[in-house]
Amino acid sequence: MTAARTVPAPAAGSAQPAVRRLIVYTLLFALVVVTAIGLSGLLGRVLGAGTVLVAGDVAGLARSLAFTLIGGPMAAVLWWFVWRRLDDAVERSSAGWGLYLTGMYAVSLITSATGLLSALAALIGGERLGWQLALSNGLVWAGVLAWHRWMWHHPRKSPSLIPDVPTVVGAVFGLIIGVGGTVTALANLLDTAIQGFTASASIGNPWWRFVLQSLAWGAGGAAIWWWHWIHDGGRRLKTDFADVALVVVGILGTVLLTVGGSGTALLVLLRLAFDRTDPVSEILEPLGAAIAAGAVGSLVWAYHRIVSTGRSETTRQSAKLVTSGVGLVAAASGIGIVVNSVLSIAATPLAGDGIRTLLLGGISALAVGGPLWWLTWKPWVPPEPTELGRRGRRVYLIAVFGLSAVVAVITLLVIGYRVFEFLLDDVSGGSLVDRIRAPLGLLVATGLAAGYHFAVWRHDRSLTAAAAPRKRTVRKVILVASGDPEPLVRAAAEVTGASVVVWRKAEARKAEARTPDAGTSEALTPDAGTSGAAEATPGDLPERLAQALEGVAADRVLVVTGPGSRIEVIPLGSD
Repeated sequence: MTAARTVPAPAAGSAQPAVRRLIVYTLLFALVVVTAIGLSGLLGRVLGAGTVLVAGDVAGLARSLAFTLIGGPMAAVLWWFVWRRLDDAVERSSAGWGLYLTGMYAVSLITSATGLLSALAALIGGERLGWQLALSNGLVWAGVLAWHRWMWHHPRKSPSLIPDVPTVVGAVFGLIIGVGGTVTALANLLDTAIQGFTASASIGNPWWRFVLQSLAWGAGGAAIWWWHWIHDGGRRLKTDFADVALVVVGILGTVLLTVGGSGTALLVLLRLAFDRTDPVSEILEPLGAAIAAGAVGSLVWAYHRIVSTGRSETTRQSAKLVTSGVGLVAAASGIGIVVNSVLSIAATPLAGDGIRTLLLGGISALAVGGPLWWLTWKPWVPPEPTELGRRGRRVYLIAVFGLSAVVAVITLLVIGYRVFEFLLDDVSGGSLVDRIRAPLGLLVATGLAAGYHFAVWRHDRSLTAAAAPRKRTVRKVILVASGDPEPLVRAAAEVTGASVVVWRKAEARKAEARTPDAGTSEALTPDAGTSGAAEATPGDLPERLAQALEGVAADRVLVVTGPGSRIEVIPLGSD
């Protein structure tokens, strides 16, 4: 009879399970992708049978068959092996399972949505060829998406690690697609209206086709966003990854879109008022896209600002700082451009039209970025004590004045180079102002930003130091005094932060005992050689006591006062 052999389990901390999972999940990911590519190729041939795109493509057919008939069974067998092992809680909580499901969910969502929306847009545009391949690709990857979504929500085998990341990824992808499609549709609609206003003819497809195609992308993105953000509860997630996505995409991305669109629209209006050298149709060309970007971006930004108010204090502060940073960059860029153009106009009174356009561009950037920074940063409002102690504000201030200082140093070197080049060059290639006006404008902008934020950082440090509790260097103060000890007790407690015990001098107690009862007229005098209980405490004694205790570090301190203004501080050991 042969004894049964037992395979020892991997030792605790062994790297074998991690390596095995890495290989298995990477191979499974690759096989699923290969199989999906093969199936989409075969389905595309079925949908596009008889078209020129698939006729005679033997190599493509062979690739699709190989990917499907070889990669498909291998993917199925490997998945069955993985799925069986997920009954173990350790496997479900592994990073490999969570990362695989998250990565495949994101890839299948993006690919399927792109394919289906591309096919719909092609059909709206009246294209006869090409939509079949996009549709087949979208349908196959939609099946992969549904399969992995089922595994993601499985009651017993769903991943324990990063289970909410697919929800955030889907919401972010839907938001980007939805905002992009909506902005494009509104821009096309406004461009058509502007062209009708300027009576400029447009050649090509009817305008409504572009609008409907863009609306298809916008509606598809909005549906994806709604499914993940509302249906799957993405708006209720308060994880670190969800907060980062909210700040980066929902706040920073939409603020950039709003500022860019608003600044461009203001530039167009300024050019119509003060720079009519170009044809009106050419000046109005970017107006439709600018208005669309500013309008849609501001709405989405306002919504995510409301959402951010229900998050943690760190998330709210991050949203404020990124908004302030965008406004600061826009305002600083506007200042630099204005200085550049003003110097050019001052050096050459008959400056060309390009300088005037440059000046108007700087004014528009400053007009949009300046109020945004002012209303967000609120330099006239002192920061809250809780805000002073947060790392985000300190990192923001250091990053701004540090980067601004680096750029200022570089531009200063460039200015020096241009000045010496002008002085040493025999052939005149323009005035000195023309050579240095661009880096000088950048130097002014970055210098102002660096100086202001450095001053704010120094001020915050002083406020933090003043508000910080005094370090306790003494545990107990024993105060030996006569007269009224209360001023001395307050001074000692304020300086050391320690508890104060008062010991009365013997002559003070003796004098108190000789104090006559009420109603007697006998006047007593202290014994000879004693100061008596009636000894008055000098007015400067508390201040002198505080100075004497400053910097003393000991477990206990004995303080003896008197006679007169004499103070003796004796550090003692522990009990």
